[in-house]
This record gives sequence, structure tokens and C-alpha cells, in this order.
Amino acid sequence: MRLVLIGDGESPHLLKWARALAPQVDLWAASTRGFAPEFNFLVPEQQRLALNTAPSHGGGNLAVLGQLPKLGRWLAEVQADWLHAHYLTSHGTLAWAAKKGWRLKAKIAGSAWGSDILVTPEQGWAYRWLTRQVLAACAITSSDSRHMSERMVELGAREVMTFPFGLEALPKQGAKKQPWLFFANRGLEPIYRPERVIEAFAAVAAQRPEARLVVANEGSLRGALHNQVKSLGLDARVEFVGRLPAATQAGHYARARWYLSLPESDSVAVSVLEAMAHECVPILSELPANRELIGPQAGQGLILAEPQQLPRLLNEINAERAGAVNRAWVAEHGLFAPAVARFLKRLQELS
Repeated sequence: MRLVLIGDGESPHLLKWARALAPQVDLWAASTRGFAPEFNFLVPEQQRLALNTAPSHGGGNLAVLGQLPKLGRWLAEVQADWLHAHYLTSHGTLAWAAKKGWRLKAKIAGSAWGSDILVTPEQGWAYRWLTRQVLAACAITSSDSRHMSERMVELGAREVMTFPFGLEALPKQGAKKQPWLFFANRGLEPIYRPERVIEAFAAVAAQRPEARLVVANEGSLRGALHNQVKSLGLDARVEFVGRLPAATQAGHYARARWYLSLPESDSVAVSVLEAMAHECVPILSELPANRELIGPQAGQGLILAEPQQLPRLLNEINAERAGAVNRAWVAEHGLFAPAVARFLKRLQELS
């Protein structure tokens, strides 16, 4: 099967898909940016196309659409069986337009990443129309939460496979958990509401002098968050460590007992699965996808409506037991390779 990945070749998420697919298909790749160095070992250079644009996360990227003729001509030469587009309202649009404009024989598989379904279509009728067109053009789509899958069907998706964008392997164990160490690593951007993470930790810190918080990642709110921490008198107890290599981040997961993720919109986040695999107890915002991770048939953690509630909620959970349950749940439901195998089997059936 000849399959072309279409997405951001500098994204670790697309790279993860490439690692899973490369041994099983004749893999090609088109990137709106460049390619991460690891692609050199997965996809031969002659099977890659870098459009070298600089798209923003918010959409409206005319420079990307300006590269459509180059992409269309290249895809016409590749003659793939499948175009696998990641993030539907940008790369899905490119796949749909290229198939239509260059009369490609390839079918389209679209993988939704979250905001392309849960946020973008709500920004106006034009975005909603575009999302519907892309979903209608896809022979099959994938989603990482039941909540998002239901929304995709409402928008006109034909067939949706639901599986977490899971882990490639369970992490090794061995580090000793620090009972009052909290870790947070979502982007420092408004949609992730990192200021609420600081508020929730401050409520705990007021009662627990030993509590510490490590904040990883970068974003436009970093300066404001530093000021917030300083105004709360928590400089010595909150550490900002920036964007981390995977191995360093794994060490923080391994030592932390609690993991904080409080976005205003989300699907099933890989970072939450990583935390659960490291036996952390997730503290999550009240969102449908988070209820798929925390509940009677899933892992154990806390759903936090208001930051000030956290000290009380911490007393209501057996953190050590919850951590063990979470790792076991990820082992059974949250690994990526079995899901990709099912996805490829369905592509073969639809070919």
C-alpha cells in the first residue's frame, strides 16, 4: 500500500505516525514546513516533499494554499493509494483540493487532532463549511475520543475510527514518587489555561509547605505566569523548565505524583496518557474527553471544576492505588501500535 502522510513534518505527532507506518506501508510524506531529522531514517528523501511554509496554528494560511499546485503535481506523480491528512482544516483541505484538482485516484484518510473539530468549525460558517467538505471527501477518519467522533459524525463524517493517540511503549519504572510534587506540561497558551494550574497549585501550597510544582513547555503566557507566581509568593516552589527533550520530561513524570492539565477545550491528550503510564494521578478540567479517561471503566484521577477545590479533592483519592490503576489502563487501552494495525487493516478493506 502506497500511503502519503500530509501534515507538519516538524511535528513530533506526525513523526510518531511515520514511525508506526514506515515498516508496514510504502510511505511517502508531504510537509507544509520542513521535516524533523528523524524522517531521514523513515522516509527516503526522494519520497518527501517539503513546502517550507510557516503556517500559524490559527488557520488562514494563504501561503500554504499557494503551494497547492506544487503539492498537486507531486501527488500526481506519486500515484498513491491513500492520502493521510493530519489536522483536517489545513492539511485535510490540501488533500481534498489536490485530489479534486488533479483527479487523483487516491482515497483520503483524515486524522483529527482536536481543535480542528472542536474549535475551528465554531469560528464561523466558512470554517464549518470547509470542515464539512473535507470530512465528506474522506473515505475514513480517525479520532482520539468518542466525544470528538460524535462531533465529526454531526459534521458529516462517513466512517470514524476512535482510538487514543497512544504511547509507543510503556515507560520503564523505578523512580521514587515524591508525594507532593506536581507536574504540568501543556502549552503556555490561553486555550490550555495555565493560569488555572497556578491557581490550583497555590490552593494546595497554602496548606502543604512541602508541595512543589514543575511547569514545562513554552508559550505566549510565560511572562504573565512568572508574574502570577511572584505575586502569590511561590517563586521558590514553582519551577519553569521550558520545552524538554522526551527523556528529561519522562524523568519529571516519573518523580511527580500529580499531573495538572486544565484546558478549556481538548480531546484525549497524549500528555495525559503519558502521565498515567508513569503512575501519575491526573487532575483534569471538566471536559467530555477527560471523562473518557477518568471513570469507572477507565483510569483514576480528579476532575477539577474550580481551582480552590483541589486541596479537598486530594484527600478523597488513594494516590498510590490510582497510579497503579492508571498504568494498567494505559497498557490495555492506550498503546498506539495495536490501534495503527487496526487502522491499516481497515484501509486495506476499503482499497
